[in-house]
Amino acid sequence: MHTHIGSQITGLGPFIASLKRINLLLDRLERRGIRLPVRNVGGGFGISYRPSQRGLDVAALGRAAAPLLRARRMRLILEPGRYLVGEAGVLLTRVIYVKDGVRKRFVIVDAGMNDLIRPCLYEAHHEIVPCASRRGQARKVDVVGPICESSDFLALSRRLPPVESGDLLAVLGAGAYGSAMSSNYNGRRRGAEVLVDGRRARLIRRRESYADLVRSELL
Repeated sequence: MHTHIGSQITGLGPFIASLKRINLLLDRLERRGIRLPVRNVGGGFGISYRPSQRGLDVAALGRAAAPLLRARRMRLILEPGRYLVGEAGVLLTRVIYVKDGVRKRFVIVDAGMNDLIRPCLYEAHHEIVPCASRRGQARKVDVVGPICESSDFLALSRRLPPVESGDLLAVLGAGAYGSAMSSNYNGRRRGAEVLVDGRRARLIRRRESYADLVRSELL
């Protein structure tokens, strides 16, 4: 029995309602002589993408769900992927140029929609913070990439403190659906990945080369 009720769920209610509903279905199956050995309750465990947002309280969910799961001797499977790695990943990008338009300011960075497609694909929010602070008043900007697409952005109308060319920005919450959904669109090379453990940092995936882009071509 495999269920999946949604994505980025931060409240207990939907999960408990799903467990109760599936228990009714399992009762019906057992009355017909069908006993399933495995129960996969799926994923969808939400994390904090905004300072004002709280992720799912997994401990509280476990306490509430335990009585509903213990009633049957079934092997239990969970899919907590985003909950495990989402907040552990940060996309680092460098400011190429700050451009003032007629109505808005653009912060153009060297990361684009191929590196993190969630914002342009379904308007997902990722906090963006400068790695070094500068004095000055925050203002609304569009943080955009270098790809020739109107949808190439990481944030729209986002309040950021002053930044300049060469500054590093950290795009938070990129550990899930960042690298996994990245692509070589527009001839872009995927970035390197670095694992940080305390004061130690280790390269775990090298940056792609232009040779990598054509490696599978039959020349």
